[in-house]
Amino acid sequence: MQTARPDRQLDFLRLGLLKQNWDSHLKQATAKKISYSEFLTRIIDEEYASRTELARLSRVRRANVPEKLVMSTFPFERQPKLKRRLILEIYESRRYISTPEYLVFLGPTGCGKTGLATAFLLDAIDNGNRGFFISFQDMLRRLTEAVAIRADRRALRFFTSWDVLLIDEFGYAPIDKEIAGLFFEIIKARHQKHPTLITSQLGFAEWGGFIQDSHLCSAILNRVTENCCLFDMTKCLSLRSKRVTHAASA
Repeated sequence: MQTARPDRQLDFLRLGLLKQNWDSHLKQATAKKISYSEFLTRIIDEEYASRTELARLSRVRRANVPEKLVMSTFPFERQPKLKRRLILEIYESRRYISTPEYLVFLGPTGCGKTGLATAFLLDAIDNGNRGFFISFQDMLRRLTEAVAIRADRRALRFFTSWDVLLIDEFGYAPIDKEIAGLFFEIIKARHQKHPTLITSQLGFAEWGGFIQDSHLCSAILNRVTENCCLFDMTKCLSLRSKRVTHAASA
């Protein structure tokens, strides 16, 4: 007599993949005469791999990444100024996570700094970390709204809780003193605890131009540069193709 499928038990245990493949597992085990231990190992490995992948996909969805750019597609051949070997060593070792470090990508628009930073973020997410991508302009908007409704502590917890945070186009807009203070609290809370990735068109010496408080600017720079890996892309060329159609003669 054939053993009944334990559907209710598997549903209760939320083992959907095992429920789906239960009959095929039993047939394969019978045909190949595998041991009980091998049978259990196989179904546990399959369920673990499925759960791990679902968790990874969930982290990617929550990360707010606008474009899923990975390291294998970065066009190093078009940016000969970059030290490819050093970048890949940092990327593959993931030392910036264990240390933790600030990764700062400086360069003109279109040079690939956001793509490179995104590749680091997605790799961290793929390896079990919770990551989040946000433009600096959107970050300022969220902080300003939080201050307006007296939810600044909640905003602080949100930005400090991510294992890896990527702030894109830092310096895109000026910061007033109150928001600069809250931003400093975020940097201070993440300092030496969680890695932070920053892309910017402005060098460190120019940060005082948009952080409109010299003391806060110095305090932020002091923490960012204490343990920082700088990706200097200031001499890199734009990767964006140019297509200009002239609708009228000169």
